[in-house]
Amino acid sequence: MDKSTPKPAPSSTDQIQNALDRLLAIDPYLKPYEKIILRRLSKISAAESHLTGDKMTLADFASGHEYFGLHHRNNQWVFREWAPNAENIFLIGDMTDWQEEEAFSLKRLDNGVWEIRLPPDTFKHRDLYRLRIHWPGGKGDRIPVYARRIVQDSTTLIFNAQVWLPKSSYQWQFPEFRRPTEAPLIYEAHIGMSQEEERIGSFREFTKNVLPRIVRSGYNTIQLMAIQEHPYYGSFGYQVSNFFAVSSRFGTPEDLKALIDEAHSAGLAVLMDIIHSHAVTNETEGLSRFDGTLYQYFHDGPRGRHTLWDSRCFDYGKHQVLHFLLSNCRFWLDEFHFDGFRFDGITSMLYLHHGMNKAFTTYDDYFSDDVDEEALTYLALANKLIHNLKPEACTIAEDVSGMPGLAATMNNGGFGFDYRFAMGVPDNWIKLIKEVPDENWPLGHIWHELTNRRADEKTISYAESHDQALVGDKSIIFRLIAEDMYDHMRIGDETIRVDRGMALHKMIRLITLATAGAGYLNFMGNEFGHPEWIDFPREGNNWSCKYARRQWHLVDDPNLKYQFLARFDHDMIALSKKFKLLDAPGPNLLYEHSDHKIIIFERAGLVFAFNFHPHQSYSDYRLETPAGTYRMILDSDAPEYGGHNRLVAGQEHKTSFDIVADRQFHLLSLYLPSRTVLVLNRL
Repeated sequence: MDKSTPKPAPSSTDQIQNALDRLLAIDPYLKPYEKIILRRLSKISAAESHLTGDKMTLADFASGHEYFGLHHRNNQWVFREWAPNAENIFLIGDMTDWQEEEAFSLKRLDNGVWEIRLPPDTFKHRDLYRLRIHWPGGKGDRIPVYARRIVQDSTTLIFNAQVWLPKSSYQWQFPEFRRPTEAPLIYEAHIGMSQEEERIGSFREFTKNVLPRIVRSGYNTIQLMAIQEHPYYGSFGYQVSNFFAVSSRFGTPEDLKALIDEAHSAGLAVLMDIIHSHAVTNETEGLSRFDGTLYQYFHDGPRGRHTLWDSRCFDYGKHQVLHFLLSNCRFWLDEFHFDGFRFDGITSMLYLHHGMNKAFTTYDDYFSDDVDEEALTYLALANKLIHNLKPEACTIAEDVSGMPGLAATMNNGGFGFDYRFAMGVPDNWIKLIKEVPDENWPLGHIWHELTNRRADEKTISYAESHDQALVGDKSIIFRLIAEDMYDHMRIGDETIRVDRGMALHKMIRLITLATAGAGYLNFMGNEFGHPEWIDFPREGNNWSCKYARRQWHLVDDPNLKYQFLARFDHDMIALSKKFKLLDAPGPNLLYEHSDHKIIIFERAGLVFAFNFHPHQSYSDYRLETPAGTYRMILDSDAPEYGGHNRLVAGQEHKTSFDIVADRQFHLLSLYLPSRTVLVLNRL
């Protein structure tokens, strides 16, 4: 062959094999499972070819939301729905006085698709409608699957689809925004509970009152919960009924767009907590038994039900289900300019046992017959679609199992997530606080839990998320301080319990951030030690919103100690950004002494020195470091953080020289106060 002749492009088989080879080179322990991994990678490629017919892109395929549902186009209304078991379908609503009318009867097309075309004056903005579906042996009212606006009547509590056709569409002010390339520092937030009053908050209130707080705090990413419509507010948004609808309890679609636009104007990316792992069992509002069958979108029989969550489990092997879910990913990117997704419940998706009562202890657990390879295929296709549409998009997997390759690139034999949550980190902190006195904390074990991650994957660490603050559990600060939070958080009112709790709260957060793989997350309000748990309105608490809100006045009150925790969190985040901490390799352990409760490590040229001992301070504590002068740039014991001011701000330390057994040492000598962390920068 002539040297100028280009080599033929590698075949799909070659690409898969090359990806597998790279995965095995990174992790040779996967070698015994080579055939299974090859089969899984081949399934992904085959599924994409099947869906696209090799005649269109995956993005073209994922456009079901532009075909199904209600659309006003070419001076007419067009509505389509997929309901293969239906015998007849009527549109009913304000336009029919909620009665079946022959003029609103849908026509059956091929492959179980139904359609109706109506004159332009049929609907007006804010009209309510739904479907009445007849099937063999029965009928039922249903909300259209692709409906983009769902509202609930405040009196009857009935949900209906709503025509949403405002006079003018939303005009994006920052349409060219691109997610920053720096490591994600995520502020997890729930719109409804973001307000101070005992009620449900709105997008507009969040934009006006909470977004500026997030900007000032230094976080560069917002992760929004409970965006997809869900009939039960107390589900925290995890029992979704209408996958294409913004929850109307928080406001209009335009309100959400304005929130995202404003965040983009401040340089913040906005991620959506997307629920594709399961769906609510509700039939009128949701997808369950939509066309009279239990298996339209879900598995039939026991596999179609998640008994612990009382929800329905998708059949990821169905062409139409993949069309629905992939289109849903594209819809939120296109319509609302989200910058990516946190995929909820990945463990439940990946395993037929849903991870319930299962400990993942060996690689065999990841390659058994319990793995749902169809779900794995869907997740890989979703990641490919999202990154094809928006290369800078961020996808995060919430998986507790540790499935190898989940957050590795497809070129490296993975399934394409950008990050995975380090879910063992918060579990370990809670276990330690609950079960082990801090004078007995095993620092070697803590270090292992903080840094135990796969070399080919990026992880996001957190000390606690919303999970650790729900009713029935406790936030870290509440575990540490308990009822003293109610009586002893005023400045000048000193108690041992509050002193201990605030000191450990700062140290736990900083060591979690400084050792994180590639990102960090905080739940709204926890940065300043928000008291109490989260309990959404429910029958058991007389439908109260007392604990489903954020008491911002606590951190704003100059007479209370919450401000100290918030200030430390701000400076901790600022330090991370200034030194690009999470973009740097490491961390590198320099010294650990479990009896002394000392752990010291280096990252991004900074030295982090933690003394977790409850009462023992150390003077002239010596450790080996590169030669030079080191300046203290952060001190958790500083008075502005509610500390005891035992160190001089900005003090510098020069290394000394020593020789032991013909080996030369450069030693740094430090004063390490009890329950304090110092951060030193080499000048």
